[in-house]
Amino acid sequence: MAREKISVDVMVVGGGIAGMQTALDLADQDFQVALVEKEPSIGGKMIALSKVFPTLDCCSCITTPKMSAVAHHENIHLMTYTEVQSISRDAGRFQAQLTKHPRYVDEDLCTGCRQCEYACPIDLTAAFDLGYGAHRAIRVPFSTAIPQYAVLDIEHCLLCGKCEKACPVSAIDFSQTDQSIELDAGAIVLATGFEITPRDAKAEYGGGEFPNVIDALFMERLLSPTGPYGHVLRPGDGKEPDSIGYVQCAGSRDCTLGVEYCSRICCMYAIKQAQLLSGALPLADITIYYMDIRTFGKGYEQFYKNAEAMGIEFIKGKVSKITQDEEQNPIVHVEMVDMTPRLLQNTHDLVVLSVGMLPKYDPASIYGVTTADDGFIESPSANMTPMLTNQPGIFATGAAIGPMDIVDSIMMASACAVETSAYLRSNGKKHTSASKKQSSKKEKLHA
Repeated sequence: MAREKISVDVMVVGGGIAGMQTALDLADQDFQVALVEKEPSIGGKMIALSKVFPTLDCCSCITTPKMSAVAHHENIHLMTYTEVQSISRDAGRFQAQLTKHPRYVDEDLCTGCRQCEYACPIDLTAAFDLGYGAHRAIRVPFSTAIPQYAVLDIEHCLLCGKCEKACPVSAIDFSQTDQSIELDAGAIVLATGFEITPRDAKAEYGGGEFPNVIDALFMERLLSPTGPYGHVLRPGDGKEPDSIGYVQCAGSRDCTLGVEYCSRICCMYAIKQAQLLSGALPLADITIYYMDIRTFGKGYEQFYKNAEAMGIEFIKGKVSKITQDEEQNPIVHVEMVDMTPRLLQNTHDLVVLSVGMLPKYDPASIYGVTTADDGFIESPSANMTPMLTNQPGIFATGAAIGPMDIVDSIMMASACAVETSAYLRSNGKKHTSASKKQSSKKEKLHA
């Protein structure tokens, strides 16, 4: 079968908040944009969060309209469940070899009705809920996923045919295989995002070993109305926690982990979660153990002061280790760093590790861009135009270039769109007419 060929002005790699904003800004300038996302849905990390700081606005309320705008924009070619395999240059343009993975569902027929999901007898741990929730072997990735197409985990499928019988439009196709795509673009934007520090990175904290020591991203899922439990419960026994402790710098500013930098967001998301927990569990005691509180943005310091006024306790000290008692209650061992150094041992029902940000992957092998010592994409002009890379025509934005919060990611994405547009125009790259149809049908949104 012949490879599908697509020609666009810009290929944006990554469908998180930064990638979506860049794609929308470029598409609004009448450029043809291919948005490539390796997951079955766009939305990135932000769509899994509960609320944003310091306004406490709903994350889904912000992200979902932007996801919908991407899916409906006539100048954006949305390519989900697709990965970039290689990049080459030819006559000043980029040729990308992509692989679109099979959903085992015909996207032209699927209506997102979820009848296949309801019929499937296999339950698996849900990656969207970090392994704590459950989903079926065939499912729409999550309730607000875009596009609303089902995806089948063929490795765990029994091939029982129940989903096929339940599908009202006969969209199930077990014969699908990887599809090769050739994409021609005038520029590339890397918006590949970040990963979090593994919960078990510091063995002395018991993450991954103690059931009631969790990471902050899972707490976001617990606080979300679409979370795995529908309420804040500790995973060890389903008990509602009466005492919750936060351990700051559990994945940043630590030479032993090779993460010497500050991840910038950890203090603020811990304070945000503490405030949300005060509302969800009004009688719970919440303690934040910190070395430094870094509130760097507009209104952030007042947000911190508000948390103190709400009765959230802040203890300045370095957590040396976490153990647990016979009832699986975590015990936090703290080395105080105030005027009278001493050791404290506080027992909590639940402990949250404020993990840091790591680069998603090393782009050097495919894109040829250089990375800094911290692993994030390096810019030759970090102070003036941080979205530039060492490769002309390849730009970077969002957390791909370093730790940043949502506000900064959106701002950087728009700045990246400006730089990309200027590059295309200054180099005589004639953008495609918005009315010109692409050779491959754009994924449509099913409400």
